Amino acid sequence: MLVGVTGFGSLWRHRQGREDERGRFTQPVYYNTTGVLVHGKVRQRPQICGYARFDSNGGFDPNHPSKMINRIFECAKPCVWMGCNKLLFRQIVRTRDRPECYLVIARFESTGRLQVGKEGWRSSDSWLISFSEDGGQQEAMLLLPACGWIRTDLGKFVLKRGDKRPWEVRLVLCTD
Repeated sequence: MLVGVTGFGSLWRHRQGREDERGRFTQPVYYNTTGVLVHGKVRQRPQICGYARFDSNGGFDPNHPSKMINRIFECAKPCVWMGCNKLLFRQIVRTRDRPECYLVIARFESTGRLQVGKEGWRSSDSWLISFSEDGGQQEAMLLLPACGWIRTDLGKFVLKRGDKRPWEVRLVLCTD
């Protein structure tokens, strides 16, 4: 499946490349998830545990993650592994085709308080990858199709595509 990246969660972790039992070198892997500010530091406070995994041999550049924004990746289907939601980003796609869905980050500061758990708080064709919450702060990582939506205390935010650049999207507050 093709996934467009609109942003990243606040926390990054990585696994160093190493030599495996057959003497082959494995590439480094990078994990991204949600977090909130706790006593001046960003911490994971998972209400829903999950992460996006990026393989370095797929074109992901950990030294310049901002250059990955608005890029399209070939991804595995989302799944649950060891109790956590997981989305594997295999490699950058060199085309500007329309992605099937987008990796979207919703933060309390920009969207208001998410109504996670309430019926109808997100479109049925979306997938919540990770959700952190603490002290009134929230951050959610979602997989949303174009025109997918989330509902917050401010209203309904719809993911809108750009007219000239369909790989670029943004959450827009709409009136119902």
